[in-house]
Amino acid sequence: MKKILVTGGLGFIGSHTVVELQNAGFKVVIIDDLSNTSINVLENIANITGTKPEFHQLDLRIKSDVTSFFKNIIIDGIIHFAAFKAVGESVQKPLDYYENNIGSLVYLLQEMKNRNLDNFIFSSSCTVYGQADELPITENAPTKSAESPYGNTKQVGEEIIKESCKAYNLNAIALRYFNPIGGHESIKIGELPLGIPQNLIPFITQTAAGIRKELSVFGDDYDTIDGTAVRDYIHVVDLAKAHIAALQRLINKKNKANFEFFNVGTGKGSSVLEVIKSFEKVSGKSLNYKIVGKREGDITAAYADTTKANKELNWKTEKSLEEALESAWKWQLKQE
Repeated sequence: MKKILVTGGLGFIGSHTVVELQNAGFKVVIIDDLSNTSINVLENIANITGTKPEFHQLDLRIKSDVTSFFKNIIIDGIIHFAAFKAVGESVQKPLDYYENNIGSLVYLLQEMKNRNLDNFIFSSSCTVYGQADELPITENAPTKSAESPYGNTKQVGEEIIKESCKAYNLNAIALRYFNPIGGHESIKIGELPLGIPQNLIPFITQTAAGIRKELSVFGDDYDTIDGTAVRDYIHVVDLAKAHIAALQRLINKKNKANFEFFNVGTGKGSSVLEVIKSFEKVSGKSLNYKIVGKREGDITAAYADTTKANKELNWKTEKSLEEALESAWKWQLKQE
C-alpha cells in the first residue's frame, strides 16, 4: 500500500482528497497546522472511509520541525495543499503569504531532495493566467503578471518546482484549479472557513442561513453577460479525483516530463448572478445581496479548457453546478 503525505489535509480540498485517496487504496499521512480548519475533520474523514488517517499538527514554516518530521517517515509521494488562499487578504498581508506559501514549499522540496523522495503534486491556481487573452483558457496561455500576492505565490511556486525538478530529477505535477465548491455527499466534510468567508459560495450559504446580513457582489460593470465576474466552479469531489489521477500518473511513470501542469475545471463559466440564481433555485431561498465596488486583484472572467487533463489524466468532471450548490447548502444547514 503506497503511503502519501497530504499537507493541509484537513482543509477544504485536502480533506476531500484524503477521502478519495483512502477510497483508492492509499495510506494517508496528514500534516495540518489547524490555522483554517478544525481537528474534528479528522474524525469525519474516518467516519466516511472507515479509516482514520495518521495526523501530525505541524507548521511548515518552521524548518527544523519539517526536518524532524521527515526523519521519521517514509512516503511514496506528497500532495501539497497547505497555503493561505484568499486573494483579497493577500493584498493586505503580502509578507504573510510569501512566508507561508513559498517558505513551506521550499522546505518540503529540500526534504524530498535530501531523502531521494519523489512524486510531488502542487495545489496551483488559474490565477497564474491573470486575465487571459482568450477564453476558455488552455495550458498554452501565457502566465501573466499576477494580480495579487496570492496569485504570485502560485506562479513563483510553479517556477520553484519546475527548476527543482530539472536540477534534482524530481517528478511533479501542478494542478491549476479553477473555483472549487460544494461538499461530500455524506455531508460530513465541506467548506467551513474560519471567520468571514473570502469565497463566494460559503458567503452565499451563510447569507441564506441568516449568519450574514447580506451578500456583497463585487462589481456589476465587468464586460460579461450580466456585468458580474465569471468563474469556472468545479465540485470539490471532482477536483479531489483529479489528484488521484495525477498521483497515479506519477507513480506509474506515465508522465511525459519531470514537471507537468493541467487545468482542473469544468470548462464552463458562470457569472456571480447566475450562481446566485442557481442557488436560489436549488435551495428555495431568496438571497439578500448588494452590488458593491470591485475588489483589488479580481479579474473579469476565467474558465478552463480541460482537454489536456481529460486526455492525459483520463479524468473529467461528473457533477453539475446545481449539484455542487445543493451539497454546499446541505453542509451549511448541518452546521446550525
